Amino acid sequence: MRSFIQSLKANNRLSVTIVLALSCLLSASLQFFRMYYSGYYKFLFLNWNLFLAILPYVISTFFLLYYKKINSLILTVLILSAWLLLFPNAPYIVTDFFHLEPRANVPYWYDLGMILSFAWNGLILGFISLYDIQTALQRRFGALKGWAFAVFSLVLGSFGIYLGRYERFNSWDIITNPAALFIDIADRFIHPLSHPRTMLMTLLFSAVLSFGYVTLAAIIKPGKEKNNNKHAAPTELN
Repeated sequence: MRSFIQSLKANNRLSVTIVLALSCLLSASLQFFRMYYSGYYKFLFLNWNLFLAILPYVISTFFLLYYKKINSLILTVLILSAWLLLFPNAPYIVTDFFHLEPRANVPYWYDLGMILSFAWNGLILGFISLYDIQTALQRRFGALKGWAFAVFSLVLGSFGIYLGRYERFNSWDIITNPAALFIDIADRFIHPLSHPRTMLMTLLFSAVLSFGYVTLAAIIKPGKEKNNNKHAAPTELN
């Protein structure tokens, strides 16, 4: 345990993990207080969605800390595949705003702040998780491949958001219901014009998430005057 904490400190990941943990705790506390105050369990699913959003962050953190010790290409592919499968769950929480409407016993503004808290945590968990994966890949394979993987992840994640929100597929359906998932995805790729909402929502979320992620990466990345190495990998979050 001590060595793990030291690895987090060495990669400047300990403080951000603590802050994210506290932020997630705030979100869960807001939901449980709402449940206690109103007596209704309407938004209990937000905690489950937040848990799913944390999983890719956990995978990416371990990958960033220990990728140098992974010498097997097959194992690397398996880890990245598992991460890609779970990654859409992080930004997916933004779509939970669909559930926002005036309800009895609880102020409308409270539900707005509560869902905003969950949505923010989902987005920032996803962005930091992707940044960690990109950092590790960029160090090993170069900047171009690192950014290519990041863009691919954001587009795939946007498509995953659509599948989750409208087709009601989950990450584990690739194991429990692979046939239906494959048929649904294949139909949208073979007949894209028959599914305009799929294309438009994927494009819209890809653009929004990409600009959000690039903004975060630009903030994290040191200025040129402080970093003369043009090929240096991104700096980890503090």
